[in-house]
Amino acid sequence: MSAAPSGPDPVIRVLIADDEALVRAGFRLLVEYADDLEVVGEAATGAQAVNQARALRPDVVLMDIRMPVMDGIEATRVLLERANGPRILIVTTFDDDEHVFAALRSGASGFVLKDTPPEQLIEAIRIVAAGEALLTPSVTRRLIAEFARAPRPDAADAALLAGLTDREREVLVQAGAGLSNAEIAAALHVSVATVKTHVSRLLTKLGARDRAQLVVACYELGVVSPRSGPA
Repeated sequence: MSAAPSGPDPVIRVLIADDEALVRAGFRLLVEYADDLEVVGEAATGAQAVNQARALRPDVVLMDIRMPVMDGIEATRVLLERANGPRILIVTTFDDDEHVFAALRSGASGFVLKDTPPEQLIEAIRIVAAGEALLTPSVTRRLIAEFARAPRPDAADAALLAGLTDREREVLVQAGAGLSNAEIAAALHVSVATVKTHVSRLLTKLGARDRAQLVVACYELGVVSPRSGPA
């Protein structure tokens, strides 16, 4: 007996949050052009984004940072206080200040700029919907520069690291360098499934929501030194 054919891939539900109507309209056109994406709602303020996300349950929120009533960083933090919140993809014109780090620490899964080519924005939505992290090269450079100036890890950080196995620490170093699961598996000569297991355990042990926060934790804990590579 032949197996029943599988149904079509699920459509990724997207909420657009931006205070400029023209920007929202442009994003809607881009998103709805892709067969596997659909726009389920729009919001002009951070407060509206929170309410719409809770009511419509999107998979991904395209979140601007500077919005009235509540900014995108605060809206991200509020949405991700609850379990099973949406993935947040920050889309902004700002890449040169504290917004990058505040957004990541609030739980955003990705950070791209508004001048990102349309096809890259669509792919970014797919990446964060799948549970991966996405940072533009300029954001990664600034992330490294920020932690190069940060104080060294304290005793509490050392205790967290002591709870990691040697293999988990190796995976953490590779994740901090921005490698995908497949790239980590190749580098460590293990299966992708094994890497996924280690990443899942790292997320739990380090209290990280996803890979974006795992990268932040990697630098904060001093596992990777921006100046000298793996510590």
